[in-house]
Amino acid sequence: MRVVVASKNPDKIAEVEAVLGQLGFEFVRDLEWEDVEETGATLVENALIKAKAVVDATGMAAVADDTGLEVDHLNGAPGVTTARFAGPNATYAENVAKMLAEMRGVTQRNARFRTAVAFVTPDGWEMVAEGALEGAIATEPRGTGGFGYDPIFLDSKTGRTLAEMDDVEKNEMSHRARALRALVDLLEG
Repeated sequence: MRVVVASKNPDKIAEVEAVLGQLGFEFVRDLEWEDVEETGATLVENALIKAKAVVDATGMAAVADDTGLEVDHLNGAPGVTTARFAGPNATYAENVAKMLAEMRGVTQRNARFRTAVAFVTPDGWEMVAEGALEGAIATEPRGTGGFGYDPIFLDSKTGRTLAEMDDVEKNEMSHRARALRALVDLLEG
């Protein structure tokens, strides 16, 4: 089956393809579609919005995700606005800087990443899976890998940031990997 990863983020595309590669999909890249506005109130709604829009634009099955960082001290924010935490066109560095500023002096730093993944086919078949990773917000960036908030998200089990892990290790345990593996289980079942 030909599948499009409904993202224009090369980091996310590579991560999704690495985990879903076991399904034998033929991933199609370098297609164009209009930017999709994430208007949903939940991660699941946003993932479905993106997947459906890409199916409509390409005529191929699509897999899309939406990920939110939920910080206890911020009452679950930034949540569905994680990518736009520092503004509508914020860079990774700007989002990280804003998060560190919000958390300055805070001792209770618990947080989690949540990911919803949607798989939609041209005939309207839909499947959704979710995954989460518990952790905390570091006091400063650490590591050189990953993307987004990875340099400041401390995994609760290893005590390392996601940016301190190589791609293989991160893809074994990340929130997105957990959601994608749950999707694999559903698709194989």
